Amino acid sequence: MKPNFNKSADGLIPVIIQDSSTNKVLMLGYMNEEAFHKTSKEMIVTFFSRSKNRLWTKGEESGHFLKVKEIKIDCDDDTLLIKADPLGPVCHTGQDTCFNETNTGTDFLQKLGNIILDRKANPNDQSYTSSLFKKGINKIAQKVGEEAVELVIEAKDNNEELFKNEAADLLYHYMILLAAKNYSMNDIIKVLETRHSAK
Repeated sequence: MKPNFNKSADGLIPVIIQDSSTNKVLMLGYMNEEAFHKTSKEMIVTFFSRSKNRLWTKGEESGHFLKVKEIKIDCDDDTLLIKADPLGPVCHTGQDTCFNETNTGTDFLQKLGNIILDRKANPNDQSYTSSLFKKGINKIAQKVGEEAVELVIEAKDNNEELFKNEAADLLYHYMILLAAKNYSMNDIIKVLETRHSAK
């Protein structure tokens, strides 16, 4: 992949950021060659800020980074499409996107996953999720095991509400475990899709 930074006088090319899970367009930014190489190396989106006149890593102040999942280039080699996982709201106004759209797609799990990532990146003393991340991977894994056992126990009974609540608890803690290991539900879905296509 060799973007052509010489097509514009300022050496900048537009970069479209798209949510890798929901496919929602999140924002538009610009990169010079240095920003592109930094982004490709660190897999965290870095732009060239025209207002600051310097490299600017998205989330460097808020903690709402954009984790790169895939980089694509257009047919003219002068525009990039980056599919990323946002670690919180993307717009400086606090909105999910810079186009004032809600980035939940059709699945609440994506929104919950973003909240979990935000609690990881921006710890809050009042947050149960943040407290789990603070305790470390062993405690998180232990909680997943505990919730799995509780779900199995409820599965043997006929209390619908208790079963659904335990199932929700297990899924929630499982998502925290994925985030602690730097994975997302989308990564696991891709594994399932690969298995399905192989059958």
